[in-house]
Amino acid sequence: MPSSTRRARERASTRDRIIESALYVLESEGAAALTIRRIAAEVEYSAPVVYQHFANKDALVVELVTHGYGLLLASFEKVVGESDADRRLLLAASAYVRFAREHPHLYEAMNGSVVDPDGRRRAAEPTIDVLKELLTTWAAAHSVILPDPDEACEIVWGTLYGMASLGYLRPERAEQALHAILRGWRAGG
Repeated sequence: MPSSTRRARERASTRDRIIESALYVLESEGAAALTIRRIAAEVEYSAPVVYQHFANKDALVVELVTHGYGLLLASFEKVVGESDADRRLLLAASAYVRFAREHPHLYEAMNGSVVDPDGRRRAAEPTIDVLKELLTTWAAAHSVILPDPDEACEIVWGTLYGMASLGYLRPERAEQALHAILRGWRAGG
């Protein structure tokens, strides 16, 4: 194996360790503990090694936010196999608030001000796309015409965000809220 291949693999491994360590510090100690020096100590390297991979703490947080949305996406993708369209959406709602409950510091970073709204939207887009697909499939299954699927998705996403942000982290409450929205759309309201 050429040495350049080995170095590239080692560099990727170091980057992954930095991200894993940053995620650990964030999840266990909160955002205030997330410093480049703290992460460097966690991976047993000096701060300049961390800076070789991330320009600053904000760049590292952007990576954590992207990672967080990847985890949320994985939880959404688990419900896609459910055969009932209503149940799929309700399970997605549960998955959203469960994620916020299980990863409170990561969830806060995903929705905080460190990442600009456009960057946050880019990181969330694949997850939002799955939710939109679940909504359009649900609408087709019930012959509901959603005038604007993007707007419908924003309503559901905003409702789940609001519930999670206010501390309503019981999955059954998210299901109830979404069920009420869906019932309204089915009734033509």
